[in-house]
Amino acid sequence: MVEPDALKPEEWDLWDRWMHAQRLLLQEIDRRLQAEFGISKAEFSVLVTLLRAPGREVRVVDMADSLGWEKSRVSHQLTRMERRGFVVRTESGASGRRTGIGLTPDGRRLAERAVVAHAGNVRRYFIDQLAPEQAAAVSAWSDHMIERLEQQGERGSVGATGGSASRT
Repeated sequence: MVEPDALKPEEWDLWDRWMHAQRLLLQEIDRRLQAEFGISKAEFSVLVTLLRAPGREVRVVDMADSLGWEKSRVSHQLTRMERRGFVVRTESGASGRRTGIGLTPDGRRLAERAVVAHAGNVRRYFIDQLAPEQAAAVSAWSDHMIERLEQQGERGSVGATGGSASRT
């Protein structure tokens, strides 16, 4: 007896090709960040979050929420980046505790250069590879999935109805 939710061979093939293409795309984007700027995708994500933040500074807990990471992962990442001179811990709130993080001048310059190059790589390896109708279809599908998975996450369910992933 075939399960009602079982995938047909062509559906497994679609899933496998989608995952393979996504993996290759992300690997190439990551490889370019490493080769051009000596930074990982994780470091790039932190730098961009800070670059976009008011005053180029955020609380560590807000960084974790923004990136969808555990606070301990953010803390370890920030320690490595602080050693490299990209970020600096800052006092936040009345307690005077170092709960904030900000860009150093070197970190800001690196982030600004990396964003421009990253945009070019996204264009080269993703945007320019899509016909306008393909881009519209990918955009519509992505919006649909984000909405469904976010709704599902808000309800805490894993069922077939509702749900969407956050934009990261």
